Amino acid sequence: MTEEAGRLDRGDGVELAWRRRAGRGPGVVFLGGFNSDMTGSKAEDLSAFCAARGQAFLRFDYSGHGASGGRFVDGTIGRWAADVEAVLDALTEGPQILVGSSMGGWISLLLALRRPGRLAGLIGIAAAPDFTVRIEAALPPEPRAAIERDGVWHRPSAYGDPYPITRALLEDGRHHLLLQAPVPLDAPVRLLQGQQDPDVPWDTALRIAAALTGPDVQVVLVKDGDHRLSRPQDLALLRRTLAALLGEDGG
Repeated sequence: MTEEAGRLDRGDGVELAWRRRAGRGPGVVFLGGFNSDMTGSKAEDLSAFCAARGQAFLRFDYSGHGASGGRFVDGTIGRWAADVEAVLDALTEGPQILVGSSMGGWISLLLALRRPGRLAGLIGIAAAPDFTVRIEAALPPEPRAAIERDGVWHRPSAYGDPYPITRALLEDGRHHLLLQAPVPLDAPVRLLQGQQDPDVPWDTALRIAAALTGPDVQVVLVKDGDHRLSRPQDLALLRRTLAALLGEDGG
């Protein structure tokens, strides 16, 4: 099935860019990371995987990301989670497997709690719930002062240009924390985590698994894996993991 593309007005004039393939259920929805977009290697690989199997697949850009409208500096965890809700409600039907990378793992868990009846399964790739707390705790005095004074600090990135960390992002993040209490999800959850990840401590995956109340939770640690988990062997692991949730053998 050919991949179609479009834009969805989230209700305030900001349009969210999306691409999807029609197919059988459960559908697969990819949620990207902080300051990433839907054209990355994991999203492309999953799109091809689902196309080969006739599986429904959806990917999109949060507001302020990629091809979507809006400003990145206006984004917060709550705002981006609302973007996902809008896309999920408008562009998918029936049970979905959410595949969340980094920040997308956090938002996937939030969405799973809000829409438990729509969740067929969840895969976290270096899932990063509560990452804003880690950022805030690690802020040196100068950046901390800049955020208090200006509302924003541009954090250097190993993946490209510096990106803004805003006061609003940090303050809003505190309202969406997950790892301080049990996370009541019964659907199958698979957590893929590199142990050489410089951005998300690898024991985060174990903390998520411990917080989840459902019995069908598995953690896969990749000893030499980095944050992106986008090498050929990492993508193969992702395909196998998704195939198993779909009841198939993955290639």
